[in-house]
Amino acid sequence: MSGATDIVAGLNGRNTATPTVASAMGGLDQAAFLRLMTTQLTTQDPFNPVDNTQMVAQMAQFSQVAGIAEMNQNLRALVSSMGGGRFTEASSWIGRAMLVQADIATPLSDGTYAGELSFDADADEVSVSFVDAAGNTVHTMDLGAREAGATAFHWDGKNAAGELVATGPLQVVVTARAAGSPVQPNIATWTGIAGIQSPANGGESRLVTGLGLLKPEDAIRLA
Repeated sequence: MSGATDIVAGLNGRNTATPTVASAMGGLDQAAFLRLMTTQLTTQDPFNPVDNTQMVAQMAQFSQVAGIAEMNQNLRALVSSMGGGRFTEASSWIGRAMLVQADIATPLSDGTYAGELSFDADADEVSVSFVDAAGNTVHTMDLGAREAGATAFHWDGKNAAGELVATGPLQVVVTARAAGSPVQPNIATWTGIAGIQSPANGGESRLVTGLGLLKPEDAIRLA
């Protein structure tokens, strides 16, 4: 059998045909495969021709791999198209605020701090404290008894005299009790969206917020 026959036989792989053809696809297109097949037919040993079953198997393997390659191209195009849509949608969020799962609160555009607590059961006593980076409590609010579910909290960032006492990120510390035992709710805070960052390499876009770069899907809801 000629050299061309040996090449095609190698592509056939006998016991590992599909992986062999798949690995050759990086440098073998449809035209090259047809040239190899033609060479095989014209140079085969007339006393030992290529078996028809092997030839059909080779063609089927090539068609399968070519189809997978085309499907992958279509999927990449679809993902790219969807990514552009998400970018357009997320860009419309600039200037708004998003509620995210976090125990750090950042001042909104009006200087206020806001968030939401979620309790699994009723709580008898609930208080929310705002703590600065030095560990100082700058404000505490008493929310009293709260039923199970979501409870919103809000602070204007000022003391009783109306003076602004907070201008940066603050940790939200919640103290809550139910039937005398401490309970811990889920904490979410509102943060402003200042812009959107889209990597030049086509990676996933990120929202520029007071809490840093966040994914659009991190938003529980918008305001």
